[in-house]
Amino acid sequence: MTDPAAARAAFRRLHEGGCFVMPNPWDIGTARYLAAMGFPALATTSSGFAFTRALPDTDWAVPLDAMLAHIAEIAAATDLPVNADFESGYAHDPEGVARNVAACIATGIAGLSIEDATGDPARPLYDIREGAERIRAARAAIDASGTGVVLTGRAECYLTGHPEPLPEAIRRLQAYAEAGADVVYAPGPKRREEIRTLVEALAPVPVNILMSTNPGLKVADLEGLGVRRISVGSSLARAAWTGFIRAARRIHDEGSFGGFDGSVGFSEINGFFRQDLKNRDLKERGGA
Repeated sequence: MTDPAAARAAFRRLHEGGCFVMPNPWDIGTARYLAAMGFPALATTSSGFAFTRALPDTDWAVPLDAMLAHIAEIAAATDLPVNADFESGYAHDPEGVARNVAACIATGIAGLSIEDATGDPARPLYDIREGAERIRAARAAIDASGTGVVLTGRAECYLTGHPEPLPEAIRRLQAYAEAGADVVYAPGPKRREEIRTLVEALAPVPVNILMSTNPGLKVADLEGLGVRRISVGSSLARAAWTGFIRAARRIHDEGSFGGFDGSVGFSEINGFFRQDLKNRDLKERGGA
């Protein structure tokens, strides 16, 4: 990993203008591959990691220590800035959020996000005042660290089934920006009109948009709508799971190995990691 201070400075610069894609690897191998493709930053995916541990992405099923270790592993895997999907901070109270954010900063990440979902079906979202206090606590922990880690405030209105997700998300994200969020994010909008409305309502605060399906929009379209940052959440991990599940089902249900048709060859993947290992060895010798 490059100097964390350099990665954090680079991450901040990415948010100053234009639009960039920040894909979500779920292990070291996928992180290394995405970095080699030329993406400027990466983000962890709580879902992608949870699935590797045979756990659901809900109610902090992945213990905090395990998630921090995973975040540190991804941050150390490449020279790129990494944004941590830190769920709702692994605490309900602002003090707990601040304490856990400090631990997350210590992993070497360049940014992190804090959600406002409670995990309680009877009360799926913290009220706006609570949500803002939790963002304010995260902001204080970052400021105390002197690291310049980028803070993203998330409104989970779409994902929790709020009856009016767009106006509620705007209200919440405005409050979170006032509380100290550098970037705002409401996973869910897919239509141009919704995205434009969200971006305009939050301007000039940078907006992250989730592309977890293919709604027909391309990166250039989102940039034209004023989106600053694009992430894909669990989508790459789900794409991998899709190939695995379909191939396995054909073996089990049909006795067919047709699910392997079109697969990337062993030599291509193995060759990438063989060369990647050589490059890392050369880099380590050069820095010794």
